[in-house]
Amino acid sequence: MIEDRQLDVRQEAPARRHDLIFGTYHSLGVGESFVLVNDHDPKPLYYQFAAEHAGRFSWDYLETGPERWQVRIGRPA
Repeated sequence: MIEDRQLDVRQEAPARRHDLIFGTYHSLGVGESFVLVNDHDPKPLYYQFAAEHAGRFSWDYLETGPERWQVRIGRPA
């Protein structure tokens, strides 16, 4: 089993986070995913994915706070 790469944006400036996250998503091949590590619930990011990539992404919470959230974001086959 191949481990997902991890993108930890907790130390990044908030204005830069979405660019990093979407850049990582766009670099995925079909069937690949990455784990986003964040310091808050990235629900607004989920809504942006749903609006821009409806049906072309997966979203699975792995950890839900209170200080750290982890979400596996993928590009399904």
